[in-house]
Amino acid sequence: MPQIPPLPSFRGRGRTAEPPHRIPVPTARAIIDCAVYVEGRRLPGRFTHAEALAEVRERGAGFVWVGLHAPDETQMDDVAKTFGLHELAAEDAVHARQRPKLERYDDVLFLVLRTVKYVEHDLHAVSEIVETGEIMIFMGQEFVITVRHGEHTGLHGVRQDLEDNPERLALGPGAVLHAIADHVVDSYLSVTQEIEDDVEEMEEEVFTPRSRLTTEAVYQLKREVVELRRAVNPLALPLQMLSRSTDLPLPKEIRRYLRDVADHHTAAAERISDFDEMLSALINAVLAKVSVQQNTDMRKISAWVAIAAVPTMVAGIYGMNFDHMPELHWILGYPMVWLIILSVCGGLFYTFRRNHWL
Repeated sequence: MPQIPPLPSFRGRGRTAEPPHRIPVPTARAIIDCAVYVEGRRLPGRFTHAEALAEVRERGAGFVWVGLHAPDETQMDDVAKTFGLHELAAEDAVHARQRPKLERYDDVLFLVLRTVKYVEHDLHAVSEIVETGEIMIFMGQEFVITVRHGEHTGLHGVRQDLEDNPERLALGPGAVLHAIADHVVDSYLSVTQEIEDDVEEMEEEVFTPRSRLTTEAVYQLKREVVELRRAVNPLALPLQMLSRSTDLPLPKEIRRYLRDVADHHTAAAERISDFDEMLSALINAVLAKVSVQQNTDMRKISAWVAIAAVPTMVAGIYGMNFDHMPELHWILGYPMVWLIILSVCGGLFYTFRRNHWL
């Protein structure tokens, strides 16, 4: 007789099993690029973020630029401990959807920028038009740390342009902050130009006969403009502080460059405000056009109903089963009825056509 295997132990039954510990992902996985710059030139070789900071402190010159993409809490904590970042700022850098702002923690500036990207779309369809992301910048005397959220927020081109301009990069971490802010604000102008083209195309189509433009499409663009305004407008105050405040650790030359960025930002914000007003008027125009079209359709329906009522009325009268009715047994009664029906219907058709009801 085969032996029955022992039953498994159920000791501790009823208690929820503890989830396995998540294996932390190395910080290097989140670092896109890490470089040391001395006198505006990049030092050869590869560095970890800790090695790069140690190199700068040993030399007593230059700064570190660390670029991260969507780090988790463990990775950001590692970077924060290495560079002495405040825990509140580090927490904001992990969680996206932050409002554009500028905060100062002792000698470290923390700037949040919202990035935008125009998405190609069908003008008549309801779809995403503006994609948003974020760039957070930590700037100290010896380092710049950029944290990106979103797929369109790459800064490789900005880094390459700065490395091709050592004189600008020699101004220190402030040059990196200015270059990134300038890049982001230029993208605002680019997106507003694309949206302006959409608005102008919609305006032309609203007054085009047999237009396929719907109220939903216009309202969707208006909602995307609201999203764009939320990303762009709050940056005005941080840029004003960066360009005018002498208390911030920024060179005078960088503040001058940032004034130009602030001017470009003002231009983009004014465009967005104009879009909001134009799209509100456009929605009213679309609704008015729909109302006019409905009135036209109702007039056409009413005209045809009036014309159809004539033969219906005559047929209803002569459809009554009375023995003694005028012209009922007259040989010309049937043709005469048709003549009267066609004459009245023709007169009504002519009248409605002349009054543009048909």
